[in-house]
Amino acid sequence: MTTNQQHEAYAAVQAARSTAKIQIQTLIDDLIADFFPLHGDRAGGDDPAVIGGIGQLADLPITVVGIQKGRTTQENIERHFGSALPEGYRKSLRLMKEAAKFHRPVLALINTPGAFPDKHSEDFGQGEAIARCLLEGMQLPTPILSVIVGEAGSGGALALACGDDIWMFEHSTYSILSPEGYASIMWKDATRAPEAAVKLGLTPKELLAEHIVDRVITEVTNAAQAKDLATALHARFTALMALPTAELLARRQARYRKF
Repeated sequence: MTTNQQHEAYAAVQAARSTAKIQIQTLIDDLIADFFPLHGDRAGGDDPAVIGGIGQLADLPITVVGIQKGRTTQENIERHFGSALPEGYRKSLRLMKEAAKFHRPVLALINTPGAFPDKHSEDFGQGEAIARCLLEGMQLPTPILSVIVGEAGSGGALALACGDDIWMFEHSTYSILSPEGYASIMWKDATRAPEAAVKLGLTPKELLAEHIVDRVITEVTNAAQAKDLATALHARFTALMALPTAELLARRQARYRKF
């Protein structure tokens, strides 16, 4: 492992974490017309880190769920630095099941270092909420397309990355945990995060080569680029919706059995 490899891998991590990265709400506004936000997990809670709602992708009614970081310190505190609570995953699953009921596809937009690891989350069933998203997401009888916009860490990202396709922005990462977490566990030294980034193989290029993701897309920084992404999403959703439900689910489940 060379110093250059470590530099490149950790540079990818830093790019994925950049505060200049497009916000999930901005991306939704650029992609989706007439977006109507929906709140609550129907169990008494809501999570400001998770945005969810319905709208139009061109002529296609669609459900959108996304995990958003804040830009300022105060926004990040309110959104738990882009780490969802159990209420957020339950809200996401509620909206995904509603989408299936009304035959709408689901677009999941991901930018999270992982689920929020506090006492409240443990007390209110963080692990169960993530597991339920995975279990029911694999059986949801409507197309799901997941787009990794920035960071995608651990089960907190995987809960919304159980789609028929996984796409990644060119400056994004997808891994079982952060490089700092890996280095702390493996070597008891978080300063070895650049070395851990190489070990994790978390860059879009590496993940595409391993067939863990299906497409790497150009970074979206403005409305014109969002329009191109909307066109690509619409085409893929149209193709997925043309599949019989049994075939759609069989393909989705076979995709994850490979791993």
